[in-house]
Amino acid sequence: MVIAVGSDHAGFHLKEHVKEPLAAAGHEVIDVGTDSPESVDYPGFAAHAARLVAAGTADRGVLACGSGNGVAIVANKVHGIRAVNAHDVAESEMARRHNDINVVTLSGARLRPEQADAIVAAFLATGFEGGRHARRVGEIEQSVQGAEAS
Repeated sequence: MVIAVGSDHAGFHLKEHVKEPLAAAGHEVIDVGTDSPESVDYPGFAAHAARLVAAGTADRGVLACGSGNGVAIVANKVHGIRAVNAHDVAESEMARRHNDINVVTLSGARLRPEQADAIVAAFLATGFEGGRHARRVGEIEQSVQGAEAS
C-alpha cells in the first residue's frame, strides 16, 4: 500500500515515528514534509498529502499536527477525502468500518508513539463494512456535490 504522510512542526516527531513501522510492514511511504521541528504552517502539507490520496497516487494518508484537528480540517476540504482525527484504536476502526476514511490524523501533543502505531495499524488493517454504510458514504459525496453546485 502507498501511504502519504505529512505534518507540521508539532506533529513532526510523530510523523517521523510512524514512517518506520509503515516501511517495515512493506508499505511505500511518501513523505510530503515537513522535514524538521522548525515552526511551519500545516495547511500546505495536509493538502498535499490529501491530494495524493484523492488522486489515487497514494492509497491512504496519515497526517499529524499538535491536536490533529487542523490537518483533519484541511484534508476534509479535498474532494474525495474522508479524514478523522482518531484518538484511539476504537475510533480508527469504527471510522474505517462505517465511514470508509482514507486519511487518519493524529495529535502530536497528546499521543505517545505506541498509541499512534496502534491507531495507524488499525486504520490500515480494518476494512469498510459497506451495506448501509456505503449508502451513507454515498450521501456524503452527494451532499458535497450539491454544495459545490450552489
